[in-house]
Amino acid sequence: MTAPTTETSPPAQPAVTTDVLVVGSGPAGASAALFLATYGTSTVLVTKYGRLSDTPRAHITNQRTMEAMRDMGIEDRLMREATPWEYMGNTTFCTSLAGDELGRIPSWGTDTVRHADYELQSPCTMLDAPQTITEPILVQAAQERGARVRFDTEYLGHVQDDEGVTTTVRDRLTGAEYTIRSKYLVGADGARSKVAADLGLPFEGPGAVAGALSIVFEADLSRFVAHRPSVLYWMLQPGAEREGVGLGVLRMIKPWNEWMLMWGYEVAGGPPDLTDEVVRELAVALVGTDDFEMRVKSRSPWTVNHHYATTISRGRVFCAGDAIHRHPPTNGLGSNTSIQDSYNLAWKLAHVVSGAASPALLDTYDAERAPVARQIVERANQSIADTGKILTALDLSDTTDVDKLEQQLALRKAPGPEGEKVRAALREAIAYKAYEFDAHGVEHNHRYASAAVVGDGTPMPEYRRDPELYAQPTTWPGAKIPHTWVTRHGVRTSTLDLVGRGRFSVVTGIGGEAWLEAARALGDEFGLTITAVSIGPGQEIEDPYGTWAELREIEDGGVLLVRPDLHVAARQLSSPSSAQQAHDWLRAALAAVLGRAEG
Repeated sequence: MTAPTTETSPPAQPAVTTDVLVVGSGPAGASAALFLATYGTSTVLVTKYGRLSDTPRAHITNQRTMEAMRDMGIEDRLMREATPWEYMGNTTFCTSLAGDELGRIPSWGTDTVRHADYELQSPCTMLDAPQTITEPILVQAAQERGARVRFDTEYLGHVQDDEGVTTTVRDRLTGAEYTIRSKYLVGADGARSKVAADLGLPFEGPGAVAGALSIVFEADLSRFVAHRPSVLYWMLQPGAEREGVGLGVLRMIKPWNEWMLMWGYEVAGGPPDLTDEVVRELAVALVGTDDFEMRVKSRSPWTVNHHYATTISRGRVFCAGDAIHRHPPTNGLGSNTSIQDSYNLAWKLAHVVSGAASPALLDTYDAERAPVARQIVERANQSIADTGKILTALDLSDTTDVDKLEQQLALRKAPGPEGEKVRAALREAIAYKAYEFDAHGVEHNHRYASAAVVGDGTPMPEYRRDPELYAQPTTWPGAKIPHTWVTRHGVRTSTLDLVGRGRFSVVTGIGGEAWLEAARALGDEFGLTITAVSIGPGQEIEDPYGTWAELREIEDGGVLLVRPDLHVAARQLSSPSSAQQAHDWLRAALAAVLGRAEG
């Protein structure tokens, strides 16, 4: 990998040295620090802020993110503090909380029909965990494992050379500037990323497309929502749809006494003055009555973006999270994708820093995650556009004409063909929002294609159902290893728990003993600890339900080489013809994935 070089030799002795410097303490930065520290990589995290997030912002926490948290051993911490899965599902469309309900869509896998899909895909649940919960857990765990965290420390710029990166920062308490020397730099400094700007990363998309207001307030609204628990309530209100997220929104932060109100504004005209009167007026409109008390905790405008980087790293500097994918909160993909960026990158950095992998491995971060950045930005913005189907169902182009809005809303209750037509169209429009609230495939169906994946000559399996709505497990190289329940000494455990922990794994069965022997020998040669897993009768791991045999797509004696991020790096469909063949194949696969020339 060739790094941009602006110096011929390392600079003078820096104030701080580390293997990896992470800029930013949001979901991408905090998780990067956690993953790296867990893998034993010297890590420093800096943030210009004096504290972690004081606003709840991102909140939907999907199964793939929870799998990473499980791998890190902190799944239970998050589950103790977050709003549980069963409270998330009744996404409601109405005129106000106290007003007419237009319909509901069961969301995030809580519907009886879809719930099985979610449980079959992962051992983890969905959660609602605002950043005010997630960030402290991530940062505390990172610190417990050795990451050093510096608040009030502002990134000013960086310079790369052949051996590392020198970053200049400012202590915002004293004004003192100093340098941090690292082998690699991770820019996780948000949607206004200075690291990405300094790198000159190329972006596509129209950029800022709308404006939105977020108002966080405390109010006991349980009487309006306890019978239909959800994290999101969408309000068809005059003027609410003109920009922003499509309709007015009340989002539950804590059941049922802390809320976020979201409302659009015309970005060209700038945000309105959020006086106490304006805030109260908006809250009363969305709740549908003034019979409640509220305490406003914060109020702020933000920009709805449609922007993604087509290149996400240069040389020794890598960007992650909102720094490279900027989009609205629809689909709940923001913090999840940010954490998964870091999950993809961290094991690669750790292996390069330790000497187990060539720096060429780091090129695969761009190859694997840049397409994901584009996918989720496009999906989140499409979900805003899809909200327009609700207006179309009511034969409205907007909600500025209050009389017509009320007329069309009344029509949905009327007998006769016109009323029946509106009701059917409205049901269809709300059901279509499954592409926002049940896009299970968007969360799980990533099939990485890079030098860190060794193909086996087979075509990617065709999707049997809509790949945005439905997750489809496969062991095809580049996909995440499927979850199912097996047993270890009779105790039920997930196949995901057999792999990961920062290590490569080989997974085989009866007749695959040669793969296990090769893994032990090659671990010593490559400077790795390779987890060896054999599943079958009489083995430490057994498949009493028979579900692993259905999912593995290899013979008993075939093998899967699984990366630390739980994605399949390579597979051999059948038993090895000899111990030497097993050794040679696994050696070649490891060398290819790690970017090491075979000697």
